[in-house]
Amino acid sequence: MAVPKRKHSNSRSGKRRSHDALRAKNLKICPKCSEAHPPHVICPKCGYYMSRVVVPVEEET
Repeated sequence: MAVPKRKHSNSRSGKRRSHDALRAKNLKICPKCSEAHPPHVICPKCGYYMSRVVVPVEEET
C-alpha cells in the first residue's frame, strides 16, 4: 500500500491551495439606470440589454 514517506511542508500545501481562494463577482454598470449586474445578463431593474428593451418591467407605484 502506498504511504507517503514524509510529511508535506506547509509551504507545499499552501502552493497547492493557492488557487482555492474566492474571487469577487464581476459586475458591470447598466448605462440606462446605473444598476450593477453581471455581464451578458438583462438588467433586472430596467429590462435593458445591448441598448434595447428586452423585458418590459412594470413600474412600482
